Amino acid sequence: MTDLTPHSARGVILTVNDVVDETADARSIIFDVPSSQAAKFTDYHPGQFLTLRIPSDQTGSVARCYSLSSSPGSDALPKVTVKRTLAGYGSNWVCDNLIVGSQIEVLPPSGTFTPHNIHAPLLLIAAGSGVTPVMSILKTALRTGVGPITFFYANRSENDVIFGAELRELHNAHPNRLTIVHWLESVQGLPSEKALATFFAPMNKTHTAYICGPGPFMDAVHNALAKAKFDHHNVHSEVYNSLSGDPFAEVELEEVSAEEQADAASVEVELDGETHSLSWPRTRTLIDIMLAAGLDAPYSCQEGECGSCACTLTEGTVEMANSGALDPDDIADGYILGCQARPTSDTLKIEF
Repeated sequence: MTDLTPHSARGVILTVNDVVDETADARSIIFDVPSSQAAKFTDYHPGQFLTLRIPSDQTGSVARCYSLSSSPGSDALPKVTVKRTLAGYGSNWVCDNLIVGSQIEVLPPSGTFTPHNIHAPLLLIAAGSGVTPVMSILKTALRTGVGPITFFYANRSENDVIFGAELRELHNAHPNRLTIVHWLESVQGLPSEKALATFFAPMNKTHTAYICGPGPFMDAVHNALAKAKFDHHNVHSEVYNSLSGDPFAEVELEEVSAEEQADAASVEVELDGETHSLSWPRTRTLIDIMLAAGLDAPYSCQEGECGSCACTLTEGTVEMANSGALDPDDIADGYILGCQARPTSDTLKIEF
């Protein structure tokens, strides 16, 4: 087998350590990590994802994001869990082709679907393969947090429940902290907004909700949480979109002209606890100027679809060509996408 080489400085080659069949159509892929890259793949946050570079006969490759179902606190190796979908080229390729010893290029863990307070009471809500980031959060919160956790998990049937045995083990180990509610469409039908709202309502003043699943399910849950009078600040969701660009390609930064520089805004960017003062030409994105300044900017797709570069605008204004990874509540809370944001005010402050 020929060793792969990364397509950019950001790409990392991982080797498959193990493959676990979770259900008839879902598999977990566990990766070995090169020692030189260990820090990036052990210090990730629960709920983050990996971007995989998947070969394609038509385009050379496609990029797909898959959540880490492993926990940085309890699992020695990173693991993604992938469920086949009818027209899902990436998911079917992963399930059909990755075996022990296979190599694949990935981007380091990314994403913002992660609890700000792991000790807070949590309402975790998932359907189908949406359980993957939720499982990472659940295992981490049980290991390192102290608050109560309610996990609502919807599936078509009992045979579709991913991590069923592991969930039973977690409940048996933490019976006083963890409540698990399974909703099976084969038994109860699709969960209605009314039924969901009734179940969620007692937690509306105490719990923070994290949601992942198919679009119609997510819509029903959002409506139910609103009916249950959850504050939108306490509702967080993970949404994936297929990426059309190539996040594995090297980023080529054009030189800033004197005219661009003369009209540039000023921005203070807080990243990893440090504040950086930068000049921000109005034709450039925030990620552009951070990379040009040599900062380790968090980003993946640069299309506005993955949410890796989400940050908070605390002062100033921006415009975004695409805000697809953010919902209206996110934008109302001040979130912006660094790969899409261009300044419309003279001074700005941003926090990652």
